[in-house]
Order: sequence, then structure tokens, then C-alpha cells
Amino acid sequence: MNRLLLLKSAKTKPDLARILGVKPSALTHCLYIVKPENQYVQFEIPKRNGGKRFISAPSGMLKTLQSSLSDLLLDCLDEIIFLKFPDSEITRPKAKNSLFLKVKCSGSETKQPSLSHGFERKRSIITNAMMHLGKKHVFNIDLENFFSSFNFGRVRGFFIKNGNFLLEPEIATVIAKIACYNNELPQGSPCSPVISNLITHALDIKLAAVAAKHSCTYTRYADDITFSTRKESLPSSIAKSDNHTFVAGKVIRNEIVRSGFSINESKTRNQYKDSRQEVTGLVVNKKPNTKKEYWRLVRAQCNHLFNTGEFKETINGAEVSGNIHRLEGKLTFIDQVDHYNRLRQGEKLNPKYHLKKDAIRKSNPSIRRYLHTSRETTFSKFLFYRWFYGNTKPTILTEGQTDNIYLKSAIWKLAANFPKLATGKSATEPYKALTRFFKYNERTRYLLELFGGGDYLRDFVDNYKELFNAYKAPKPSHPVIIFVDNDSGPNNLINKVKRVKGIEIFPAGVGLADIRQSEFVHIFCNLYLVLTPQGAGSSETDIEYFFSDADRLREHKGKRFNTVADRDEVNDLSKEAFATHIVKTQKGIIDFSRFTHLLERIEKVIDHYNSIK
Repeated sequence: MNRLLLLKSAKTKPDLARILGVKPSALTHCLYIVKPENQYVQFEIPKRNGGKRFISAPSGMLKTLQSSLSDLLLDCLDEIIFLKFPDSEITRPKAKNSLFLKVKCSGSETKQPSLSHGFERKRSIITNAMMHLGKKHVFNIDLENFFSSFNFGRVRGFFIKNGNFLLEPEIATVIAKIACYNNELPQGSPCSPVISNLITHALDIKLAAVAAKHSCTYTRYADDITFSTRKESLPSSIAKSDNHTFVAGKVIRNEIVRSGFSINESKTRNQYKDSRQEVTGLVVNKKPNTKKEYWRLVRAQCNHLFNTGEFKETINGAEVSGNIHRLEGKLTFIDQVDHYNRLRQGEKLNPKYHLKKDAIRKSNPSIRRYLHTSRETTFSKFLFYRWFYGNTKPTILTEGQTDNIYLKSAIWKLAANFPKLATGKSATEPYKALTRFFKYNERTRYLLELFGGGDYLRDFVDNYKELFNAYKAPKPSHPVIIFVDNDSGPNNLINKVKRVKGIEIFPAGVGLADIRQSEFVHIFCNLYLVLTPQGAGSSETDIEYFFSDADRLREHKGKRFNTVADRDEVNDLSKEAFATHIVKTQKGIIDFSRFTHLLERIEKVIDHYNSIK
């Protein structure tokens, strides 16, 4: 049964609890004993354009319930879209893993569900902006106090009366009780965005119909409504000039008011093609792009960071010390827009180039950053600083994500014995990791040339010194540790390390020829190499070698992990499944005693770097 039908079939609170993946007693305890109003934390955050935004963030069990409800309603929305738009791009399997959905603009032969773009799967501010490229007029309306417009009765009534849901009153009441706080949808709740979108869809339909009647394009991103047209002037039904300012037309205004909203007149504006046109913060004159002054500011902050180790930013008119997390968010946002535009270009500058393929294309395969734009170069430099130069914790690079899971789980289990790696959970303090594991993805492959595996790590070592020396900020406080199996896999990496001048092999007395017998190798400044300890008779080992036979043979869906080289893909458990379903989920009962030899080496690296930094 699909999720929507499952929800519609629910009759009682226990039914809804099971759909949300919680025990009925937990649902009752959260909503009727502890009560939602006692499970919120309130605070303020600065708005981008000045002022403050009040956030009511749920905590504890309520947050879990709201997250589950959000996922459930998003699943229902996907099913509704599939039924209404079976041939649209958003329903195609290929689009499911896309970073951004390439929404077709008006005039598409295939009708697209492209009215709402905020807080919905496979849609974003970029897809919202795409709908308004190259228009003569772009008209923006802001809905005032958007989330406050949805009270308890409105939320409950929607789920009872809406044709897509038609839920039992008791179920609708419980959903509203989970979602609402102080008789409104709170900003900060995981489920507020999806519920607000569901309710506002009726308004989207009405406004889109008006737009279509007058050859205009309509989209909404949360409380931000945009109309655009290629006509010489905006239709009066949509907007009209009033004393040299534009206001929403009577038809549009009436539809908004009838739907229970009001317009923030101070944010209403019309933008002409011969000026800079913005939609949800992006310039849309020719292509979706960030504002030039925004990029210049971010670039300047990065340069200060690289040279001094700190930077300044302005919040509510006051200059304060910069937050590196906010700076990373800005760079990520810029990169997402640039990456989206590159994908639209096709093969000309393909961001998913392969290591070996690219080496053939370039006479000097050791230098592959020629594909980077200036903005990507800055982002690449920032990521290197963030992870390897200005890292706030020891950084560990493994050969892949499964090794990350193994080591994280072992550290969690053995935290009491390794205080430099983590602080164990206690009655008064939560568990806290004191190391960071580098996570590989498509963008790290492109921007940092890191994707796990021996070849990428070899080139990382090869280029590390040059990249490291580009910074003038105070030297790093923490080491960077490359952790790999002691087998044939990292042969090229080990040979590269052996050729680096001035390396130190520990313990003392282990020669270059016997580097595989070392506990760790100090390569350069804060860069180290750690190999898994050799087995009996100096045999090769991989990290799976350090699990007990009993743990390696734990079953998942009738399959077990086979460590032999010729693993049967059909009958044996894969490394990924073993790491995810056995090690990670059962880490509390896994025997990690043999991992002490691995973790001891990591702590020795930390001690060594603390002694020389």
C-alpha cells in the first residue's frame, strides 16, 4: 500500500503512530502528557535584509514526530504529483537523484508541476528562478506573516476536506496537534513548510490560472510570489502602477485575501529587463546567477581567512567576527548555482570528469584544476583550508565511506579508552567525537580531487605541500591522517610517500624499506600516513581483518559478509551493507577489541603532532 492510501486508511491514533514509525504510547506521551507547548526552544536569528526572525524549534520526541510527519507528507505529495503528472520530469527515476530538477519553462510540451518550489523535493530557489529567465517584466509579491496565517483549525480542516486526503477527523486533529504551536505553524518546525505548501496549493492554482490567461508565468517559493511576462507591459489584473510604484492588481489581491493571506506592500516591486531582475535572491536576466556584490564580499572574506585565519562580517549593521560555517554556506550556495549552470551546458565543461579520462586529455595529468572557474578555485581553496589547514579537529581520510563507518563505530564503542578521539556518553554529558572523517562526494572529486581510493590519495599527497603553502594564516592546530589498508590496494600511495623528502617513520628504527611495519609516518607538516597493523607473519591486512569471525558472519536478510577476494555479489553481503546494517546499527554489541591497535596509532599521531606544532 502506498503512503497516501495508508494515511487515508488510518482511523485511530495508534494507526497514525504506526505510520509515523513510533509506538502509540510514545505518541500519547508526547502529545498529551509532556504536551507540545513544553517541547519548544525559542530564539532569534538575523534576517539577510535586516531585522530578526523568530524561531520556535521543537526538541525531543516532538521533533522526531514532526520530522516523520514531514517525510510522510512529502511522500504523499510525490504520489499525488505522479498521479496528476505521470509524464513530467519530476516523476522520472533519473530525476530522483538529481541535485536540482531541470524544470522546463512555460511552453513545454509536457505539463510540469512547477508552481511551488520552496521546501519541496527536487525543487529549489534555482528551479524557481529558472521559470523567469529572460522576461521583460518580473513582478514580486511577499505574503505577510506567512506561517502565522495557518492556525490549528485551518490545518485540521485542510486534511479533513481536501480531496487528496479526506482524513478522519481524529487523524487530522492529531496531525494539527503535532504541527501547531501557539495556534500557528511555527518557523523552525520540520513539518511547517510541507503543510503550508499543501494548504497554499489552492491559491497557487488560482493565481497560475490568472497568469496563464494573460500570458504570464507564475511561481511561489514559500511566501515569495513571482509573476513574469515577455509582454511590453504587465497586465492590469496582475499589477498596476500607483504613483510610480507597482501594486498587485485587483484580481490577484482578491484571490490572496480570499485565501487567508495578506500582502506585505513594502516588498512589492516590478523589475524591468534593462535593470537587474532578481527572483528569490538570484539574478534572472539571462541565467540564474548570484549577485556580483555578494560574490565579491564572499571572496574578500575568504582572502582574509586564508591570510589571517579570521574574517569579519556585518550582521544587523554591526561588524562581528566571521563564522566559518556561514561562510561555507555562502560558498556552497554560489557553487550550487554555478554547478546547475554547468549541468545545463552539457559536455562542454563536464563537472563529473573521471581521473584517468582527464589525465588523457591533459599532457600534465598531475594538474587537473584547469577546469575550475575562479569561483570554483576559491571554493576549492576554502574546502582545503576548512578540512586540512584550519581544521578544528584531527581530520581522518580513509579509502571510502565504509572505513569511516567502521572507525566511527569503534571510537564510539571504545571512547572511554581513547579520550583523545572522543568523550564517552555519561549521565551528565553526551557523547562527543573529537575527530572528523572526510566524506567523499561528487563535488569533492571535482573541487578537491578527492574521492577515496589509492590513486586519489596518492595525488593528494603529491599536491599537499604546494596547496598547504598557499596559506599565510597561523599554522594548523590538528593533524590530517590518511588511514589505509596494509595490502596491495594503496601501493601507489605508499610508493609516493616513500619518495617524499624528509619523511619520518615511527617507531624509530623502522627503515624506508619496511615502511609497512610502521605505526605511522609523518609526511609533511600536519600530514600523516597510518596503515593497518600487519597480520601474523607480516601478512597483508585490510580493516575488515580486525572484526571477529562471529561479527563478520552476522546475517542481514539471509546474507553474510564474506572476506574472500572473490566475493559472490548475489549470495554474499556487500561491504556497504555490512558497514551499514551490521556494524553501524549493531555497534553496541560488536566486538571492537582488535580495533584498539588501529585507534592507538591514531592517538600516537595526535600526540606526535602536539609535540611538534
